[in-house]
Amino acid sequence: MASSTASVPDWNFSQVFGERLSGEDVQEVDLISTIDFEKKGDYIATGDHGGRVVIFERTDRPDDRSRKELEQLDCGNKRHPEYRYKTEFQSHEPEVKERKPEKCKEMDQNTAVSSENMLLAEKSFVSEQLETSVPNGYHLDDGETFVSADDLRINLWNLEFSNQCFNIIDMKPSDMEDLTEVITSAEFHPIYCNILAYSSSRGFIRLVDMRQSALCDQHARILQDREAHGSKSFFTEIVASISDMKFASDGRHILSRDYMNLKLWDLNMETSPIATFKIHDYLRPKLHDLYNNDSIFDKFDCCLSSDGLQFATGSYSNLFRVFTSGDGNEGLTLEATRSPNRKQAKNQPRGRRASLSNLTRGQFWQANENSSSDSSALANDLTAKMLHLAWHPTSKLIACAAANSLYLYHA
Repeated sequence: MASSTASVPDWNFSQVFGERLSGEDVQEVDLISTIDFEKKGDYIATGDHGGRVVIFERTDRPDDRSRKELEQLDCGNKRHPEYRYKTEFQSHEPEVKERKPEKCKEMDQNTAVSSENMLLAEKSFVSEQLETSVPNGYHLDDGETFVSADDLRINLWNLEFSNQCFNIIDMKPSDMEDLTEVITSAEFHPIYCNILAYSSSRGFIRLVDMRQSALCDQHARILQDREAHGSKSFFTEIVASISDMKFASDGRHILSRDYMNLKLWDLNMETSPIATFKIHDYLRPKLHDLYNNDSIFDKFDCCLSSDGLQFATGSYSNLFRVFTSGDGNEGLTLEATRSPNRKQAKNQPRGRRASLSNLTRGQFWQANENSSSDSSALANDLTAKMLHLAWHPTSKLIACAAANSLYLYHA
């Protein structure tokens, strides 16, 4: 991890695609359901509930710049990435619901886009198309192997063989009445391709080593917040369900998101996260109402910067939060508009060295939960959900979805 003076960056509007007009109605099929960057950040892919995949390409790639422009960048006049529409295609029929975000990556000198939904995932190429029908997809960095996950199973696939896979995790009980948890996300370790992490609806993160056995029914390590599983209520397990998780680039830390909190984990500390960012604690008295209108089941994404020192996640009223590790503040709250309302924390940064190693177990930061005005404003628009967002692989650029619009912000 990098070590420099911690500071809160100033986030600014960059671009918007598909901007919604004031008062314009948005159809369910047009809602963006996934965002992701290609591994170098040259492309962005979005998918919607109608099964469409739209691809944007970077207009200022280093390979396309003149020598003078590159020299200006070396002198400190750095530009943030900018994108333009490239193409789109139909991934699946609208009645098949899009579920999770997928990775875009280059393979065999073609731009590969994997589109995932509950029943079908297709691996497609923009220039030369290749399709494989599999249930859901995740990627592995060898460019040939990936895992798919549904509620109960995780399968290992090879891109060259679309008609067969290996079942490596099976959580289906002999009697479905004994079912106590389901799989919510899965991701390979960024460095060691034999390590797989997956999260569950009970708030657990399990790590397995695929070298140990063909069926990874015994986890090598399990991360769980023992303090969060203390006193229980009807809503305890619902809000503890992990909706998304991401490895940091160092491979030692994992960022996870449940309904109430954003949590940062150290793989060497299994019993509690090293930091907890409280996102929706002001909604705790309203859990009964949120349950009745199904908002409590909303699944928010999370993402990290390339250096692992900043984290972001979404909320309601088309707001998203950005935190910096080790600076001791509440982070920033921004709104997905051309003029985002920045709500900087009351406590200013304390000039610590920005490193994940500075975090100690059990640190908590409130995300504006003590502000009654913020809380009421957020609670008044539960229909405007910032569920999906992604961080550029190398730059300080965040892509986020507000209904059918894609917003880009840079720092």
